[in-house]
Amino acid sequence: MSRFVTIISLLVSILVLSCQKDENPVPVESDLTSIPYNPISYTPQIPSTFPGMVQPEDNKMTVDGIELGRKLFYDPILSVDSTLSCSSCHNQSANFTDNLDFSFGVNQARTLRSSMSLVDIGYHQDGLFWDGRSATIEELSLLPIIDPLEMQNTWEKVESDLRSHPKYPADFRKAFGITQRADINRDLATKAIAQFLRSMVSSGNAKFDRFFRGEIGMTEQEIDGYLMFFDLRPGELPDAECGHCHAAPLFTTNEFFNNGITESPDFNGFPDKGRGAITGDPTDNGKFKVPSLRNIVLSPPYMHDGRFQTLEEVIDHYNSGGKFSPNKHPLIAPLGMNEYQKEAILAFLHTLTDTTFLQNPAYSDPK
Repeated sequence: MSRFVTIISLLVSILVLSCQKDENPVPVESDLTSIPYNPISYTPQIPSTFPGMVQPEDNKMTVDGIELGRKLFYDPILSVDSTLSCSSCHNQSANFTDNLDFSFGVNQARTLRSSMSLVDIGYHQDGLFWDGRSATIEELSLLPIIDPLEMQNTWEKVESDLRSHPKYPADFRKAFGITQRADINRDLATKAIAQFLRSMVSSGNAKFDRFFRGEIGMTEQEIDGYLMFFDLRPGELPDAECGHCHAAPLFTTNEFFNNGITESPDFNGFPDKGRGAITGDPTDNGKFKVPSLRNIVLSPPYMHDGRFQTLEEVIDHYNSGGKFSPNKHPLIAPLGMNEYQKEAILAFLHTLTDTTFLQNPAYSDPK
């Protein structure tokens, strides 16, 4: 019996020591200077028709910075229970959305809006999210981690988890030149994620891009949609009033508009105030950021609340002139398009699909 008790005691001791070891697997003061730090600047591959991209002076893209951001983007370590990553709501095959009307956070908490696409996000300089509450991609990367409806975590916990991780300290050293694990913080983590997001630029290989450069033609129906989209045949074809808010080449103006999807007798009747909740200006209530239409065919449902399941519904909405509200954009008015013309607009939207971007391995899960 005493021998049995001795064995049990030994096993218990091993278990206790193992648990104690797991609590502090690696001291945070571990020196990292033996790992080489040789940053290589990265120049994004921008289509010839696109404008240049402005990068913040304190967070220029590097090869290692982007790779670290890519790992963090796909790693559920950022959520409180390690069940969700950024990619959970921004899936590459869905144009970096999740194809849901409202996204879901940890424990299936329902978020307040549909996830926005991240395509060409490096060009969004006038406020991010549907309401524009973040001025920079770095700031945008901070918020989902601590949002009570999304990842439900704290940055203190994230920092601790990253510092004690077996691989991330070396990645942070290569990306930012830190000298010890304790140097890992939220500022560097969000800078890395921001670098990765800025690297995600359209390839310029969508059918529209190749047509615009004179490399290929389009069908008659696609061309009719193109002409109406940009109102290039006034008097012959109706103006679909699309290009004013979805200007080429980015197919967004990055502005905030009320596009008439919610009826309201006054400025205070919107269930979601949108931009107005951020600016405090009642005339901004019901306004939301104009999303890019690149790859739009692959990122239903549509609008900030996902109310339209198909692009046909979206086109019907705009053709109808929308619903009344005092700050509805003046160009949201009945368009008078017939069935063929609506189909032509839809056909043109299909030419904005960029399969090269959607299948680019540089944007995929690194695991």
